[in-house]
Amino acid sequence: MKWSQVKYQPERTLTYLGSPSVVRLEDGALLVSHDYFGLKGCPKNHEGEESLTSIYRSEDDGETWVNITHIMNCYWSSLFIHDDAAYILGTSQQYGSIVIRRSVDGGFTWTHPADERSGMLFRGGYHHEPPNYHCAPVPIVRHEGRLYRAFEDCDPPGWGNFQAGVISAPADADLLDAANWTMSNKMPFDPAWIPSEWDPADAAAPGWREGNIVAAPDGQLWNIMTYEAGSIVKEVATRLKIEDEGKTLAFDPASGYVNFPGSKAKFTIRRDPQTGKYLSLVNNLADPDTLREMAEGDLKAQGHRGKHPMRQRNVLSLSASEDLWNWRLVKTLMRDDTGLEPAPSILLTGFQYVDWQFDGDDLIYVVRTAYRGTRNFHDSNRIIFRRLRNFRDLL
Repeated sequence: MKWSQVKYQPERTLTYLGSPSVVRLEDGALLVSHDYFGLKGCPKNHEGEESLTSIYRSEDDGETWVNITHIMNCYWSSLFIHDDAAYILGTSQQYGSIVIRRSVDGGFTWTHPADERSGMLFRGGYHHEPPNYHCAPVPIVRHEGRLYRAFEDCDPPGWGNFQAGVISAPADADLLDAANWTMSNKMPFDPAWIPSEWDPADAAAPGWREGNIVAAPDGQLWNIMTYEAGSIVKEVATRLKIEDEGKTLAFDPASGYVNFPGSKAKFTIRRDPQTGKYLSLVNNLADPDTLREMAEGDLKAQGHRGKHPMRQRNVLSLSASEDLWNWRLVKTLMRDDTGLEPAPSILLTGFQYVDWQFDGDDLIYVVRTAYRGTRNFHDSNRIIFRRLRNFRDLL
């Protein structure tokens, strides 16, 4: 596989690389961000939380990368361009406050969210006291004069207790001023919403997270979320309706599940401005029989797959939809080439948490990668950049 490496982290540091995001700047350069995680080795802030992000710039179209700065108290963040400036929007730390920063010099320097007038949008609690805001590098969407982005509140603390939410602001407002931002109601997932034919008894720690704001062809705005539930093989995303300019979020369990290959890991959905088709880069379950066999083994020995044995991230695919609701796999973009057998490959290799952008006739994308040397698929040792040329020829 051909790629350019943005960052490699030696495994002995017990520090891992997460949450990549990518944009092309107005001056033609590319900007990539990522953060760091790891219980033992990762640098932490004064609350004992992971909170560091690094910024990289490429001036040769992604062939080589230079680390130009680090940002403390910046996590799970999305890069985006708005009104000739670069912004980075996410949380202040793992389960922190919602914060935004702006750069007007190509990513070399950034504003600091010291208060509600300078980028501190919604304050989180100390350490794991609610609210505990959570997200991933998901899209910021402009729709009918407003900017929208999905977040979750992990309340009560504990993986899976994610209450879906959306924040929004007028597109012509000062984005660093918290007074211009609105937050929707927060909606927890109710396990009673799992259809009985899916065998809810297999649904350990069911829940949604990492929402994508997307406008359907009729203009209706939706929050489409990652969804997984224990050993349930079915790949479905959940869709929550956004109304009242982002003030109201609602879920109908009778119509809220969408067949979506790759729904069990973070994905990003964007609409092609030329064809009108929706695209996503996903970790589809390419080897379901192997996953079922592994689920019958010692799950404790499988680490991060223990509660969710239907996780497979060693395959990355391009998917497409004409209407946002019916998806088809178009092309396999990355698959483990190390020579490992299927089960060890699933355990050790991951091409995951992808962020991507349209770039003329191409797609550019950055991948949180666990490859050759990692202790498991989750604990990534690389951030890589790739390009898919002439992607519309595949659609």
